[in-house]
Amino acid sequence: MQFLQLGVHIVSFLPSATETLYQLGAASQIVGVTHECNFPSGARKKPRVIRPSFDPGRMTGQEIDSKIVELMRSGKDIYIVDDAALKKAKPDLIVAQGLCEVCSPFTKEISRAVNILGGRPDVLVLDPHDLDDILVSIMDMAEKVDRVVAGRKLVTSLQKRIDAVRGMKIANRPRVLCIEWLDPLFTAGHWVPQMVEYAGGINGISVAGEPSRRMDIDEAAQFDPDIIVLMPCGFDIKRTLKELPPLASSEKWKSLRAVKAGSVYAVDANSYFSKPGPRTIVGLEIMAKISHPGASRRIKVPKRSYKKLLLR
Repeated sequence: MQFLQLGVHIVSFLPSATETLYQLGAASQIVGVTHECNFPSGARKKPRVIRPSFDPGRMTGQEIDSKIVELMRSGKDIYIVDDAALKKAKPDLIVAQGLCEVCSPFTKEISRAVNILGGRPDVLVLDPHDLDDILVSIMDMAEKVDRVVAGRKLVTSLQKRIDAVRGMKIANRPRVLCIEWLDPLFTAGHWVPQMVEYAGGINGISVAGEPSRRMDIDEAAQFDPDIIVLMPCGFDIKRTLKELPPLASSEKWKSLRAVKAGSVYAVDANSYFSKPGPRTIVGLEIMAKISHPGASRRIKVPKRSYKKLLLR
């Protein structure tokens, strides 16, 4: 218990880490979060120590992509550290990620934060690429904040839910295409292909554990999925539907088997797919409901967490 007796103060640069710390019972130790740390509701009251350098809420998906490409090419900041807020927080531990410099604060921001604090804080960098890694990350955090018992309990409960999905009795395996960005098109990588397979589907185009990547509509046509799941990174269903019309008007899109069959779904990606934390398991359960509604009837998911689209 030595670590907790020291009263370790934590800054989370990762929304899923913030969620995990709450579930581990370490909420009171969080002294700073990012602009995206909105779950659970208590996280919204924590000091914001980092923010994006532009406002994605006022931009289209295409504009967001173009802005990020511009910033990365020029070497300018995607995220800005609030020096004063960080110094006031005085964290002993910074939890960050090494997965994607677009999704949340990355190496440059971590280094800047450590420099601002005079090199004093410990840093835990999480880099999950699949569901197994996500569970390992939860235990890494639990060990850092001396919540090992709580961590084991949480991981055990999540593993049971994963096993329940994998244990579904299914008669077929539909081809499933998961799209992580609409303009330009990106196919969903990292843990999503594994989620598709665990939920009884055949993943298309992307590779389990590898980053999401740009794709062409012709790749989708060649795979010709039975089901399409729209999960733009960081978007909820309402935002996804707002971005969909240009793609939905494409003749190649209309020619896809899933579109013609009315098997296109939008999910709350921001809550259940984009961030590698405990709620990613809800995403797996949602995938099961989409892929095999009959076999997954005993599995419960939040209301309005996914929506079947009427595109014809």
